[in-house]
Amino acid sequence: MIEMTHVTPISLEIFRSALTAIAEEMGTVLMLSSYSPNIKERRDFSCALFDVQGRLVAQAAHIPVHLGAMPDSVASALSSFDDFAPGDIIALNDPFLGGSHLPDITLIAPIYVEIEREPRLVGFAANRAHHSDVGGMSPGSMPLAHEIYQEGLIIPPVKLWEAGQPNQPLLTLLLRNVRTPDERRGDLTAQVAANRTAIRRMQELVERWSLPVLDEHVDALIEYAQRITHATIDSIPDGSYLFEDYLDNDGVSDEPVKIAVKVTVAGDSLSADFSGSSPQVRGNINTVAAVARSAAYYVVRCLMPEDAPMNHGTFLPVTVIAPEGTVVNARPPAGVAQGNVETSQRITDVIFGALAQALPDVIAAAGQGTMNNITAGGIDPRSQRPFAYYETMGGGMGAGPHYDGLSGVHVHMSNTLNTPVEAFEYAYPMRISRYQLRDDSGGEGQQRGGDGLIREITFEVPTDVTLLSERRRFAPYGLQEGQPGQRGENRLIHDGQETILPGKVRIQAAPGDRLIIASPGGGGWGLFIRT
Repeated sequence: MIEMTHVTPISLEIFRSALTAIAEEMGTVLMLSSYSPNIKERRDFSCALFDVQGRLVAQAAHIPVHLGAMPDSVASALSSFDDFAPGDIIALNDPFLGGSHLPDITLIAPIYVEIEREPRLVGFAANRAHHSDVGGMSPGSMPLAHEIYQEGLIIPPVKLWEAGQPNQPLLTLLLRNVRTPDERRGDLTAQVAANRTAIRRMQELVERWSLPVLDEHVDALIEYAQRITHATIDSIPDGSYLFEDYLDNDGVSDEPVKIAVKVTVAGDSLSADFSGSSPQVRGNINTVAAVARSAAYYVVRCLMPEDAPMNHGTFLPVTVIAPEGTVVNARPPAGVAQGNVETSQRITDVIFGALAQALPDVIAAAGQGTMNNITAGGIDPRSQRPFAYYETMGGGMGAGPHYDGLSGVHVHMSNTLNTPVEAFEYAYPMRISRYQLRDDSGGEGQQRGGDGLIREITFEVPTDVTLLSERRRFAPYGLQEGQPGQRGENRLIHDGQETILPGKVRIQAAPGDRLIIASPGGGGWGLFIRT
């Protein structure tokens, strides 16, 4: 065993890389061993490591909206259980107890190592994966709901595995309440495998370097991340910067929903105050405070050096004020399924919009500002069993001071891939009949916004479809006199007749119907002068 007496720049980088590599390996195990296309192909999951205090130590470069909120899940697990044992796995998805929305199930495993022949708790491995169905009123568990009970099965912090063995009655209950139990069982088992991989790697790390050396470097990495964050914020001019934007509606009424922020920079600290935002609404675009914080942390992280560590220290200089009872910090039993995917995007947009006033030569125009969520389900005639599909779609990235926006990509709080056409058509009784860039949908400017996508799905069986999309009414903004990107559009072709659909809608598609989703373009940056 190698002994070390103090932290050096070289040793700090060794531990940063080692801990990050463990989180990345967790993600590889989860991806390769999962069952659903949403996890295996789209990689809609996140992995991280925490210390015994529940502080984020390291994370993989996965889904921003997951990773900034996952510390709340670990904190909830720590407050729910007085004791842990090797082999325990805590599961939860309750947004009001550390989750984000119900399809995102988090599994947390205590990490034990042998110290003088006694198991000692040294931290936690955690991963969060979006399951394609967790019950609820419509397939895919992303419904147009009015309360959380309609959105799916709610899981408070529970031990789904105890001492290495599955809690079979609890697992049976969970699987009985979803449409695709075999797929859910497979994905949960993949999540367990990912956490067990982290446990083995952490045991190897302690065996090689010793626990005191590990603890010393964890503290040093957190302090280092905090220093970098303070320095990043200190480079922003002091002041208060206001910005507001709107969600199209809540899916129940047609009234727009305001997201307003006041970003205050004072020296090396930053606060984001959302007190001017709309009260919580009847539709499920509400979100929990953890998601609002996640968006704020993400924006600050975007301003930091690319190789800066992301851990508990990154969060400390940032304060988020999200008043209870508003759309950014709803009270139960509010529905929150869309809040994690759509409202998180608008929160990101308004913080960037505010900071553009302080950093006009740094901040990019708005990206597509939506995840274009589609869920679908029915009975697959090949197996005579239910199927459930979930996917988000890319669009245009906003242009920046020195670059055009990318086209057809996921932006900001989403960081997933698409489902390849071959995997899609193999898994579901649907076909992709068109998939292309949406030409000229990016906003004009000195730098042009990226173009959106067009995806056309043809249904082969009666299918229950829900669309949850934004930027169909309010376009992604341009900056510094750049033009906004084009708004998105949803259309249905039935019996040769084309209908424009609302951004948020549930439909019953018949065989032969075609659904066309055109995602928004990104905003342009700078004044475009025609010659």
